[in-house]
Amino acid sequence: MVCFQLAGRVFKAKSITLVRAMAGGCTKLASVPDVELDSEGKFKYVLINVHSPGKDGKEESKKIVRGFKWAPYHSDIYDDTTAKLAQLGLDTECLGGGRIIHDPDKKTISVFGYSQGFGKADHEVSVSLIKRVYPEYQVTWSDEGY
Repeated sequence: MVCFQLAGRVFKAKSITLVRAMAGGCTKLASVPDVELDSEGKFKYVLINVHSPGKDGKEESKKIVRGFKWAPYHSDIYDDTTAKLAQLGLDTECLGGGRIIHDPDKKTISVFGYSQGFGKADHEVSVSLIKRVYPEYQVTWSDEGY
């Protein structure tokens, strides 16, 4: 665990790489976590593109993953995330969805399926983001299942 101070607040991060990522672009976009998942279980997820006006009028963007058991529909996750990000002045676009099985005991995360409303997310992109946040996990994806 690495502790660092940014804008008068103390933060903890899992690695120095994460510290650099968090401190490197002190923008609203940089403050948005790449991945937020429930700690265990099977649930829906969405892949979202978040964009913000950058320096010199150039737009900046990044992809994020959100997955929660409380959501009966993919759109519930997207709507909740969009509302929070709009408060920061950020725009969003849903790139698709699917399902996740998160097993913390086995340290596995499986990404699969699709969203009836948003279509199938690019699971390969989702998995690459998840692996950054869960480096000690085996993270896999499949186009099988709903």
